[in-house]
Amino acid sequence: MLELKNISYSAEGKEGILKNISLVIEDNKFVVITGPNGGGKSTLAKMIAGILTPQSGQILLDGQDITSLSITERAKAGISFAFQQPVRFKGVTVHDLISLASGENLSTAAACQYLSEVGLCARDYIDREINASLSGGELKRIEIATVLARKTKVSLFDEPEAGIDLWSFKNLISVFEKMHEEIQGSIVIISHQERILNIADKIIVIANGEITKQGKKEEVLSTLLNQTEGCRFMKGDE
Repeated sequence: MLELKNISYSAEGKEGILKNISLVIEDNKFVVITGPNGGGKSTLAKMIAGILTPQSGQILLDGQDITSLSITERAKAGISFAFQQPVRFKGVTVHDLISLASGENLSTAAACQYLSEVGLCARDYIDREINASLSGGELKRIEIATVLARKTKVSLFDEPEAGIDLWSFKNLISVFEKMHEEIQGSIVIISHQERILNIADKIIVIANGEITKQGKKEEVLSTLLNQTEGCRFMKGDE
């Protein structure tokens, strides 16, 4: 279980990016954190991953205080993080990256299986470098494959739909549904896409650095879709 207690964060020139955030993400749940742009969603994701450190409050993973742990230490503790803009690694092949993520020296066949799960033709990608020759959508799906390979307690995705085409987005939904079924861990996605919201167990809404609403999908989604101001929710085909 992941628990945030009274998390606050401000940056130079930006006061109150997160204001006293408290939330619980239970084991084996699919949670979507949503809300208007600039509301603090990505900052919260980076806080959970260890990229940023809160100025007050605690972050607990299975009861252990991980607030002061680095991003590497949190990864070892069981948190995966997929960036909104995936990182490129010159000289590192797709096979290398998936093997590193899994913690094993994977065979080509085993690494290719993860690529197949995210809709990539394995033989076309397995030996390619993670560099500028790959499109944003390809990098996104490769990054998701590495998260699948890690099988961590908490898998965190910051706007995974960003920069990918419609076909990739539709496939992405299927990947997350399968991931939720197969991995015994929590999935946390930062998104405002209706199709991703629709497969959530729980939705958390953040605006102006505060949680404005949270609950089961059935309790929250209809309210969000009826709003005409503040949040912008897209159908995934716009």
